[in-house]
Amino acid sequence: MTSSISPFSQPAFRHLFAAQITSLIGTGLTTVALSLLAYDLAGDDAGRVLGSILVLKMVAYLAIAPIAGGMAHLLPRRLWLVGLDVLRAAVVLCLPFVDQVWQIFVLVFVVNAASAAFTPVFQAIIPEILPDEKAYTKGLSFARLAYDLENLVSPALTAALLVVWSFDSLFMANSLTFAISALLIVTARVPQAAPTDRVGGVYANTIFGIASYLKTPRLRGLLAVYFAVSSVGAMIIVNTVVLTRGVLGGSELLTTSFLACAGAGSMCAAFMIPRLIERLGERPLMLMGIVAAANAMILGGALMMAGGASVAAYAILWAIAGAGTTFAQTPGGRLVQRSASDGDRSAFFAANFALSHGGWLFAYGIVGWLGSLADLSVAFLASGGLAFVATVVAVTLWPKEDRQEIRHSHPGFWHEHPHDHNDPHHVHVHEHDGGSEKHRHRHYHPPVTHKHRFVIDSHHTKWPMESGDRV
Repeated sequence: MTSSISPFSQPAFRHLFAAQITSLIGTGLTTVALSLLAYDLAGDDAGRVLGSILVLKMVAYLAIAPIAGGMAHLLPRRLWLVGLDVLRAAVVLCLPFVDQVWQIFVLVFVVNAASAAFTPVFQAIIPEILPDEKAYTKGLSFARLAYDLENLVSPALTAALLVVWSFDSLFMANSLTFAISALLIVTARVPQAAPTDRVGGVYANTIFGIASYLKTPRLRGLLAVYFAVSSVGAMIIVNTVVLTRGVLGGSELLTTSFLACAGAGSMCAAFMIPRLIERLGERPLMLMGIVAAANAMILGGALMMAGGASVAAYAILWAIAGAGTTFAQTPGGRLVQRSASDGDRSAFFAANFALSHGGWLFAYGIVGWLGSLADLSVAFLASGGLAFVATVVAVTLWPKEDRQEIRHSHPGFWHEHPHDHNDPHHVHVHEHDGGSEKHRHRHYHPPVTHKHRFVIDSHHTKWPMESGDRV
């Protein structure tokens, strides 16, 4: 990473990053503990239970994140985040005491619903405490490193703890990590949410983020890239054990080594992103990354159809796939924060969180199903093929010339919402001088043609197809 503008120079980022790492480690411990608990309660049906838990997790993300993101501007964000951490700590603390499978489902849904409400708001705060785009890019890279390190460290840490603890104690450790995360957030300076002129009830605020996200061309392209990433990532997560144990005849050590190869490739890419993104820009870097990852899957399928390859060859493909998916997905946060007004950022990040996990839900089903019911080479080819198709869609939807400032026209119209007179849209006279204070009344917007940073909001409800289009 380049040496200038470290995100760790900001105390708030240091506290929030520490909170993220702490909760990630605890969640990694719980992932293993849930597997052991499921086996204790369900025996040979443990795989089905864990699969159902994964589906519940994605359903919680898809259902809860848009609601939480749409309503987050109405509550103090520090209180919101701390309250959700406390809720997660309490729910995880209940897991050691369950004795029925349905109880696991209920508690897992609640804890993942809390995560779905927590994560987008947390993500929306980071660009506010790191307003410099280079520092924010490094912050995204460090966040990616944190996820990869968790994937590498948690299994080893879990194995060490299980020597002296029962697996029930891992749930208690995770509860403690959420409590520590809450304490770190309490001590961080969380900026007050920017005001928004959105009005309406729960439904209007819930659909605002998703509708606005899907109206933004660069974000439609980003969503296609995320789907490509999930197609490759699902192959790694679901079928690494099938490849290493069933095809290559290795042990559990080989399985963890392959996952480590993917993690190492991802970490190397994360270190390179801040420098490369300044040279190439987001679009070329992300598309090159996913093409590399898709090619790795296609080559893996071709090698298997040709009679197989060495362990080293597949390990290299796993490292390429890990690096490629990180190049493709990590810069996405820059696109989301660039596409939203300050007051609407949580709604956009919530839409990003929910829609991207929808891709994972689909990819888990397709790639996992093909890996179990067909030859593994078919799963390889499906993974790479879906990623290539999604890449073509991304290229089509995401304009190569992605302008931030767009000339556009507004027709004259009346409406009512909170506003101040610092906004050029709202320079008007009325009986009570609102000045720079937010106030609300019915007012008229005269027709105007102008150029500024364009985002979808209450005044710009569609993306202009060409300069001067009405919005």
